[in-house]
Amino acid sequence: MGFKPQPPPKKMTPFSTTSPTIRISTVLSLTLFFASFLLFIRLSNFARSQQPHQTDCRDDRGYQVQGWSGDLRDSRFAWNKLCFGPPVNPRRLRLAVFSKKWPVGAAPGGMERHAFTLYSTLASRGHEIHVFTVPSDPSRSESGLPDGALRLHFAPNEAGLLNNSLAWELFASENESRAFDFVHTESVALPHWRARRVANLAASWHGVGYEALHSTLVQDLLHGERAPRSPEAERHLHDVMPRLIQEIRFFSSYAHHICISDSAGEILRSVYQLPNRRVHVILNGVDQKSFRHDPEMGLRFRREFGLPQNASLVMGVAGRLVKDKGHPLLFEAFSEIRERHPGVFLLIAGSGPWESRYRDLQPNVKVLGALDPERLAEFYNSLDVFVNPTLRQQGLDLTLMEAMQCAKAVVATDFPSIKGSVVVSEGMGYTFAPNVGALVEALEEVIKDGHEVWRAKGMASRAYASSMFAAEKMATAYERFFLCMNDRHYCRYPLPTDC
Repeated sequence: MGFKPQPPPKKMTPFSTTSPTIRISTVLSLTLFFASFLLFIRLSNFARSQQPHQTDCRDDRGYQVQGWSGDLRDSRFAWNKLCFGPPVNPRRLRLAVFSKKWPVGAAPGGMERHAFTLYSTLASRGHEIHVFTVPSDPSRSESGLPDGALRLHFAPNEAGLLNNSLAWELFASENESRAFDFVHTESVALPHWRARRVANLAASWHGVGYEALHSTLVQDLLHGERAPRSPEAERHLHDVMPRLIQEIRFFSSYAHHICISDSAGEILRSVYQLPNRRVHVILNGVDQKSFRHDPEMGLRFRREFGLPQNASLVMGVAGRLVKDKGHPLLFEAFSEIRERHPGVFLLIAGSGPWESRYRDLQPNVKVLGALDPERLAEFYNSLDVFVNPTLRQQGLDLTLMEAMQCAKAVVATDFPSIKGSVVVSEGMGYTFAPNVGALVEALEEVIKDGHEVWRAKGMASRAYASSMFAAEKMATAYERFFLCMNDRHYCRYPLPTDC
């Protein structure tokens, strides 16, 4: 089944709104609060309803579903919970991928690392992958990859961002020489007005607008009732609802949707009202060979950065040091914790605006800067507990999965996406409401529990992550999805070769 262009769509009428004379941000804040609260309750109940299905049906392979059979397109749970065996005489697929960035250079972001892990693994399984993208470092034009099953087509504009028109031209040229079996876009790397022309296409969503709405609500409430909003924040509040409505309308332009969390899948079905057979859930995965439990590696890392041997607790956080990653929360919470518990230390792997603020908390805080992927595994292994205070509900942070693969208990925000797909039980870590007081309480509980509890939670995290977040697990789920989209035979589960 090759790429089949369809007639160009009619132009959409621009969405317009008028501003009432009353304070629009007040009305929107109330609207966002009640809408997000109701959906949060619904998604939390949905996540809990999935839990018995996970735990009661797991076996020695972890949290995999046992006894389920049927058409994969009808499943409402993550495909990672199934065990796909090697297909008999599989078709070598020729896949086109649109991705906003490709990891070239030092310290790539989570999206770039996800793209590299997924498509390099699919290529290693014999499929021909063409990625239309740009390098994460605009100064680097070489891919660093030998010619082979994974081929990169860089299409940058003058600013170093993805040039959608050029990427489409390169894709059309490759497709004309030999038709692609399937097209995959990471979020809106392929815009919806072009996606309408591609029947055999799926978009992977690393966060959707409704989740962003919830994140906007959380951040606005944290801003404080008396603190004045900036003009930029006022404009954002004013625009958030029209943008969400526009997104819901154009999502139907994409033939299939792959969500990276169970809660996002439920949002697309219930709020965006997309048919169940067009919505699929495949959780992200990380390279188990790179991210593994290695205590000796962690001890060497501690010595390198001068952590005292008698530290009572070493926590860590990784990623961009920006507001929406929760650093205002963590900064305030740890400022309280270090006063009461001087033996607690915080390692920070990342860079950004909050870097200088954290340096004010030395010596209990050590800012390491952005680390290369190879060093991140050393960083995780040096910790007792990993903290992710994100205020962004959308997507699933790879750092949580990487830390869990390294057998670390985690402390994470109590969002449906995290609690429903990652920290699925208290035996793996701690969750907290997105405010300073709740985070302080969670950290106090961590300190009270002690080393034995941290280790037990860490090993439980590792078992779950190995079962659900391994790169091969993610890649085999995507492979089965692409095969299913090309041949309905592969939509059946289980096949005789499935494990």
